[in-house]
Amino acid sequence: MILFDSHSHLQDPRCITRIAAILARATAAGVSRVLCCGTGPSDWQAVATLAAAHPEIVPAFGLHPWFIGERTPAPDWLEKLGEFLAAFPEAAVGEIGLDHATEKRNDADQAAVFSAQLKLARRLGRPVSVHCRKAWGDMMQILSAQCGLPCGGAIHSFSGPVDLIKQLAVLNVSLSFSGSIVYDRNVRGRAAAAAVEADRLLIETDSPDLCPPGVAPGENEPANVTAVAGILAEIRGSTPDAIAACTTRNAERIFVSQESGGPAG
Repeated sequence: MILFDSHSHLQDPRCITRIAAILARATAAGVSRVLCCGTGPSDWQAVATLAAAHPEIVPAFGLHPWFIGERTPAPDWLEKLGEFLAAFPEAAVGEIGLDHATEKRNDADQAAVFSAQLKLARRLGRPVSVHCRKAWGDMMQILSAQCGLPCGGAIHSFSGPVDLIKQLAVLNVSLSFSGSIVYDRNVRGRAAAAAVEADRLLIETDSPDLCPPGVAPGENEPANVTAVAGILAEIRGSTPDAIAACTTRNAERIFVSQESGGPAG
């Protein structure tokens, strides 16, 4: 199998100190590429350093909704983000989005930061990696107002309502699934994983978190995307090889084939 881990945080201190071993195990497991998503100005340079040193790492730079309170005043943070994206023409914009599951938050700030980054992605012709928790109505409103993702992208570790899948497809949004779909309590995620069209399907680890069974907390890594492929195959009545081929093709179309920028369908 050849696999593409479409969402990780290898710049996390729990990963970066053992990056050589992590990538060696990923290669041995058949993982050809890993999307490594930044979360804010404090880790963008670490993502950049990893991507420059390891060709299998596809970088993404973005301001995560959990960390918008740490941003510098506008337009400084957005200009800095633009500089990182300009330095890496292959980079996506991510991880960005909305999270209404956190107690201490400012929904208006989240929406403004998310919208600004979507506009930047559109202007630079970049795909997007999106975070969404308990904010589906606002998410759909913002994406619709911006006519979706012209250069594609995915909502990572998707566990939203099944009835949004077709609407998201119209907006050129794909869905990525993590090891969380193994749990029976993730009813919506499992239902969505069964229902999404094959050309909108991606898999991820969200390393070092969202561990599949048998992996200690904080020790998830891209090699474990093989387990996600197996889980997804069971849910969809498919095979791990078929899931690997499909999701790798989709991830490469979205995150690799448009390094020079420009829309992709």
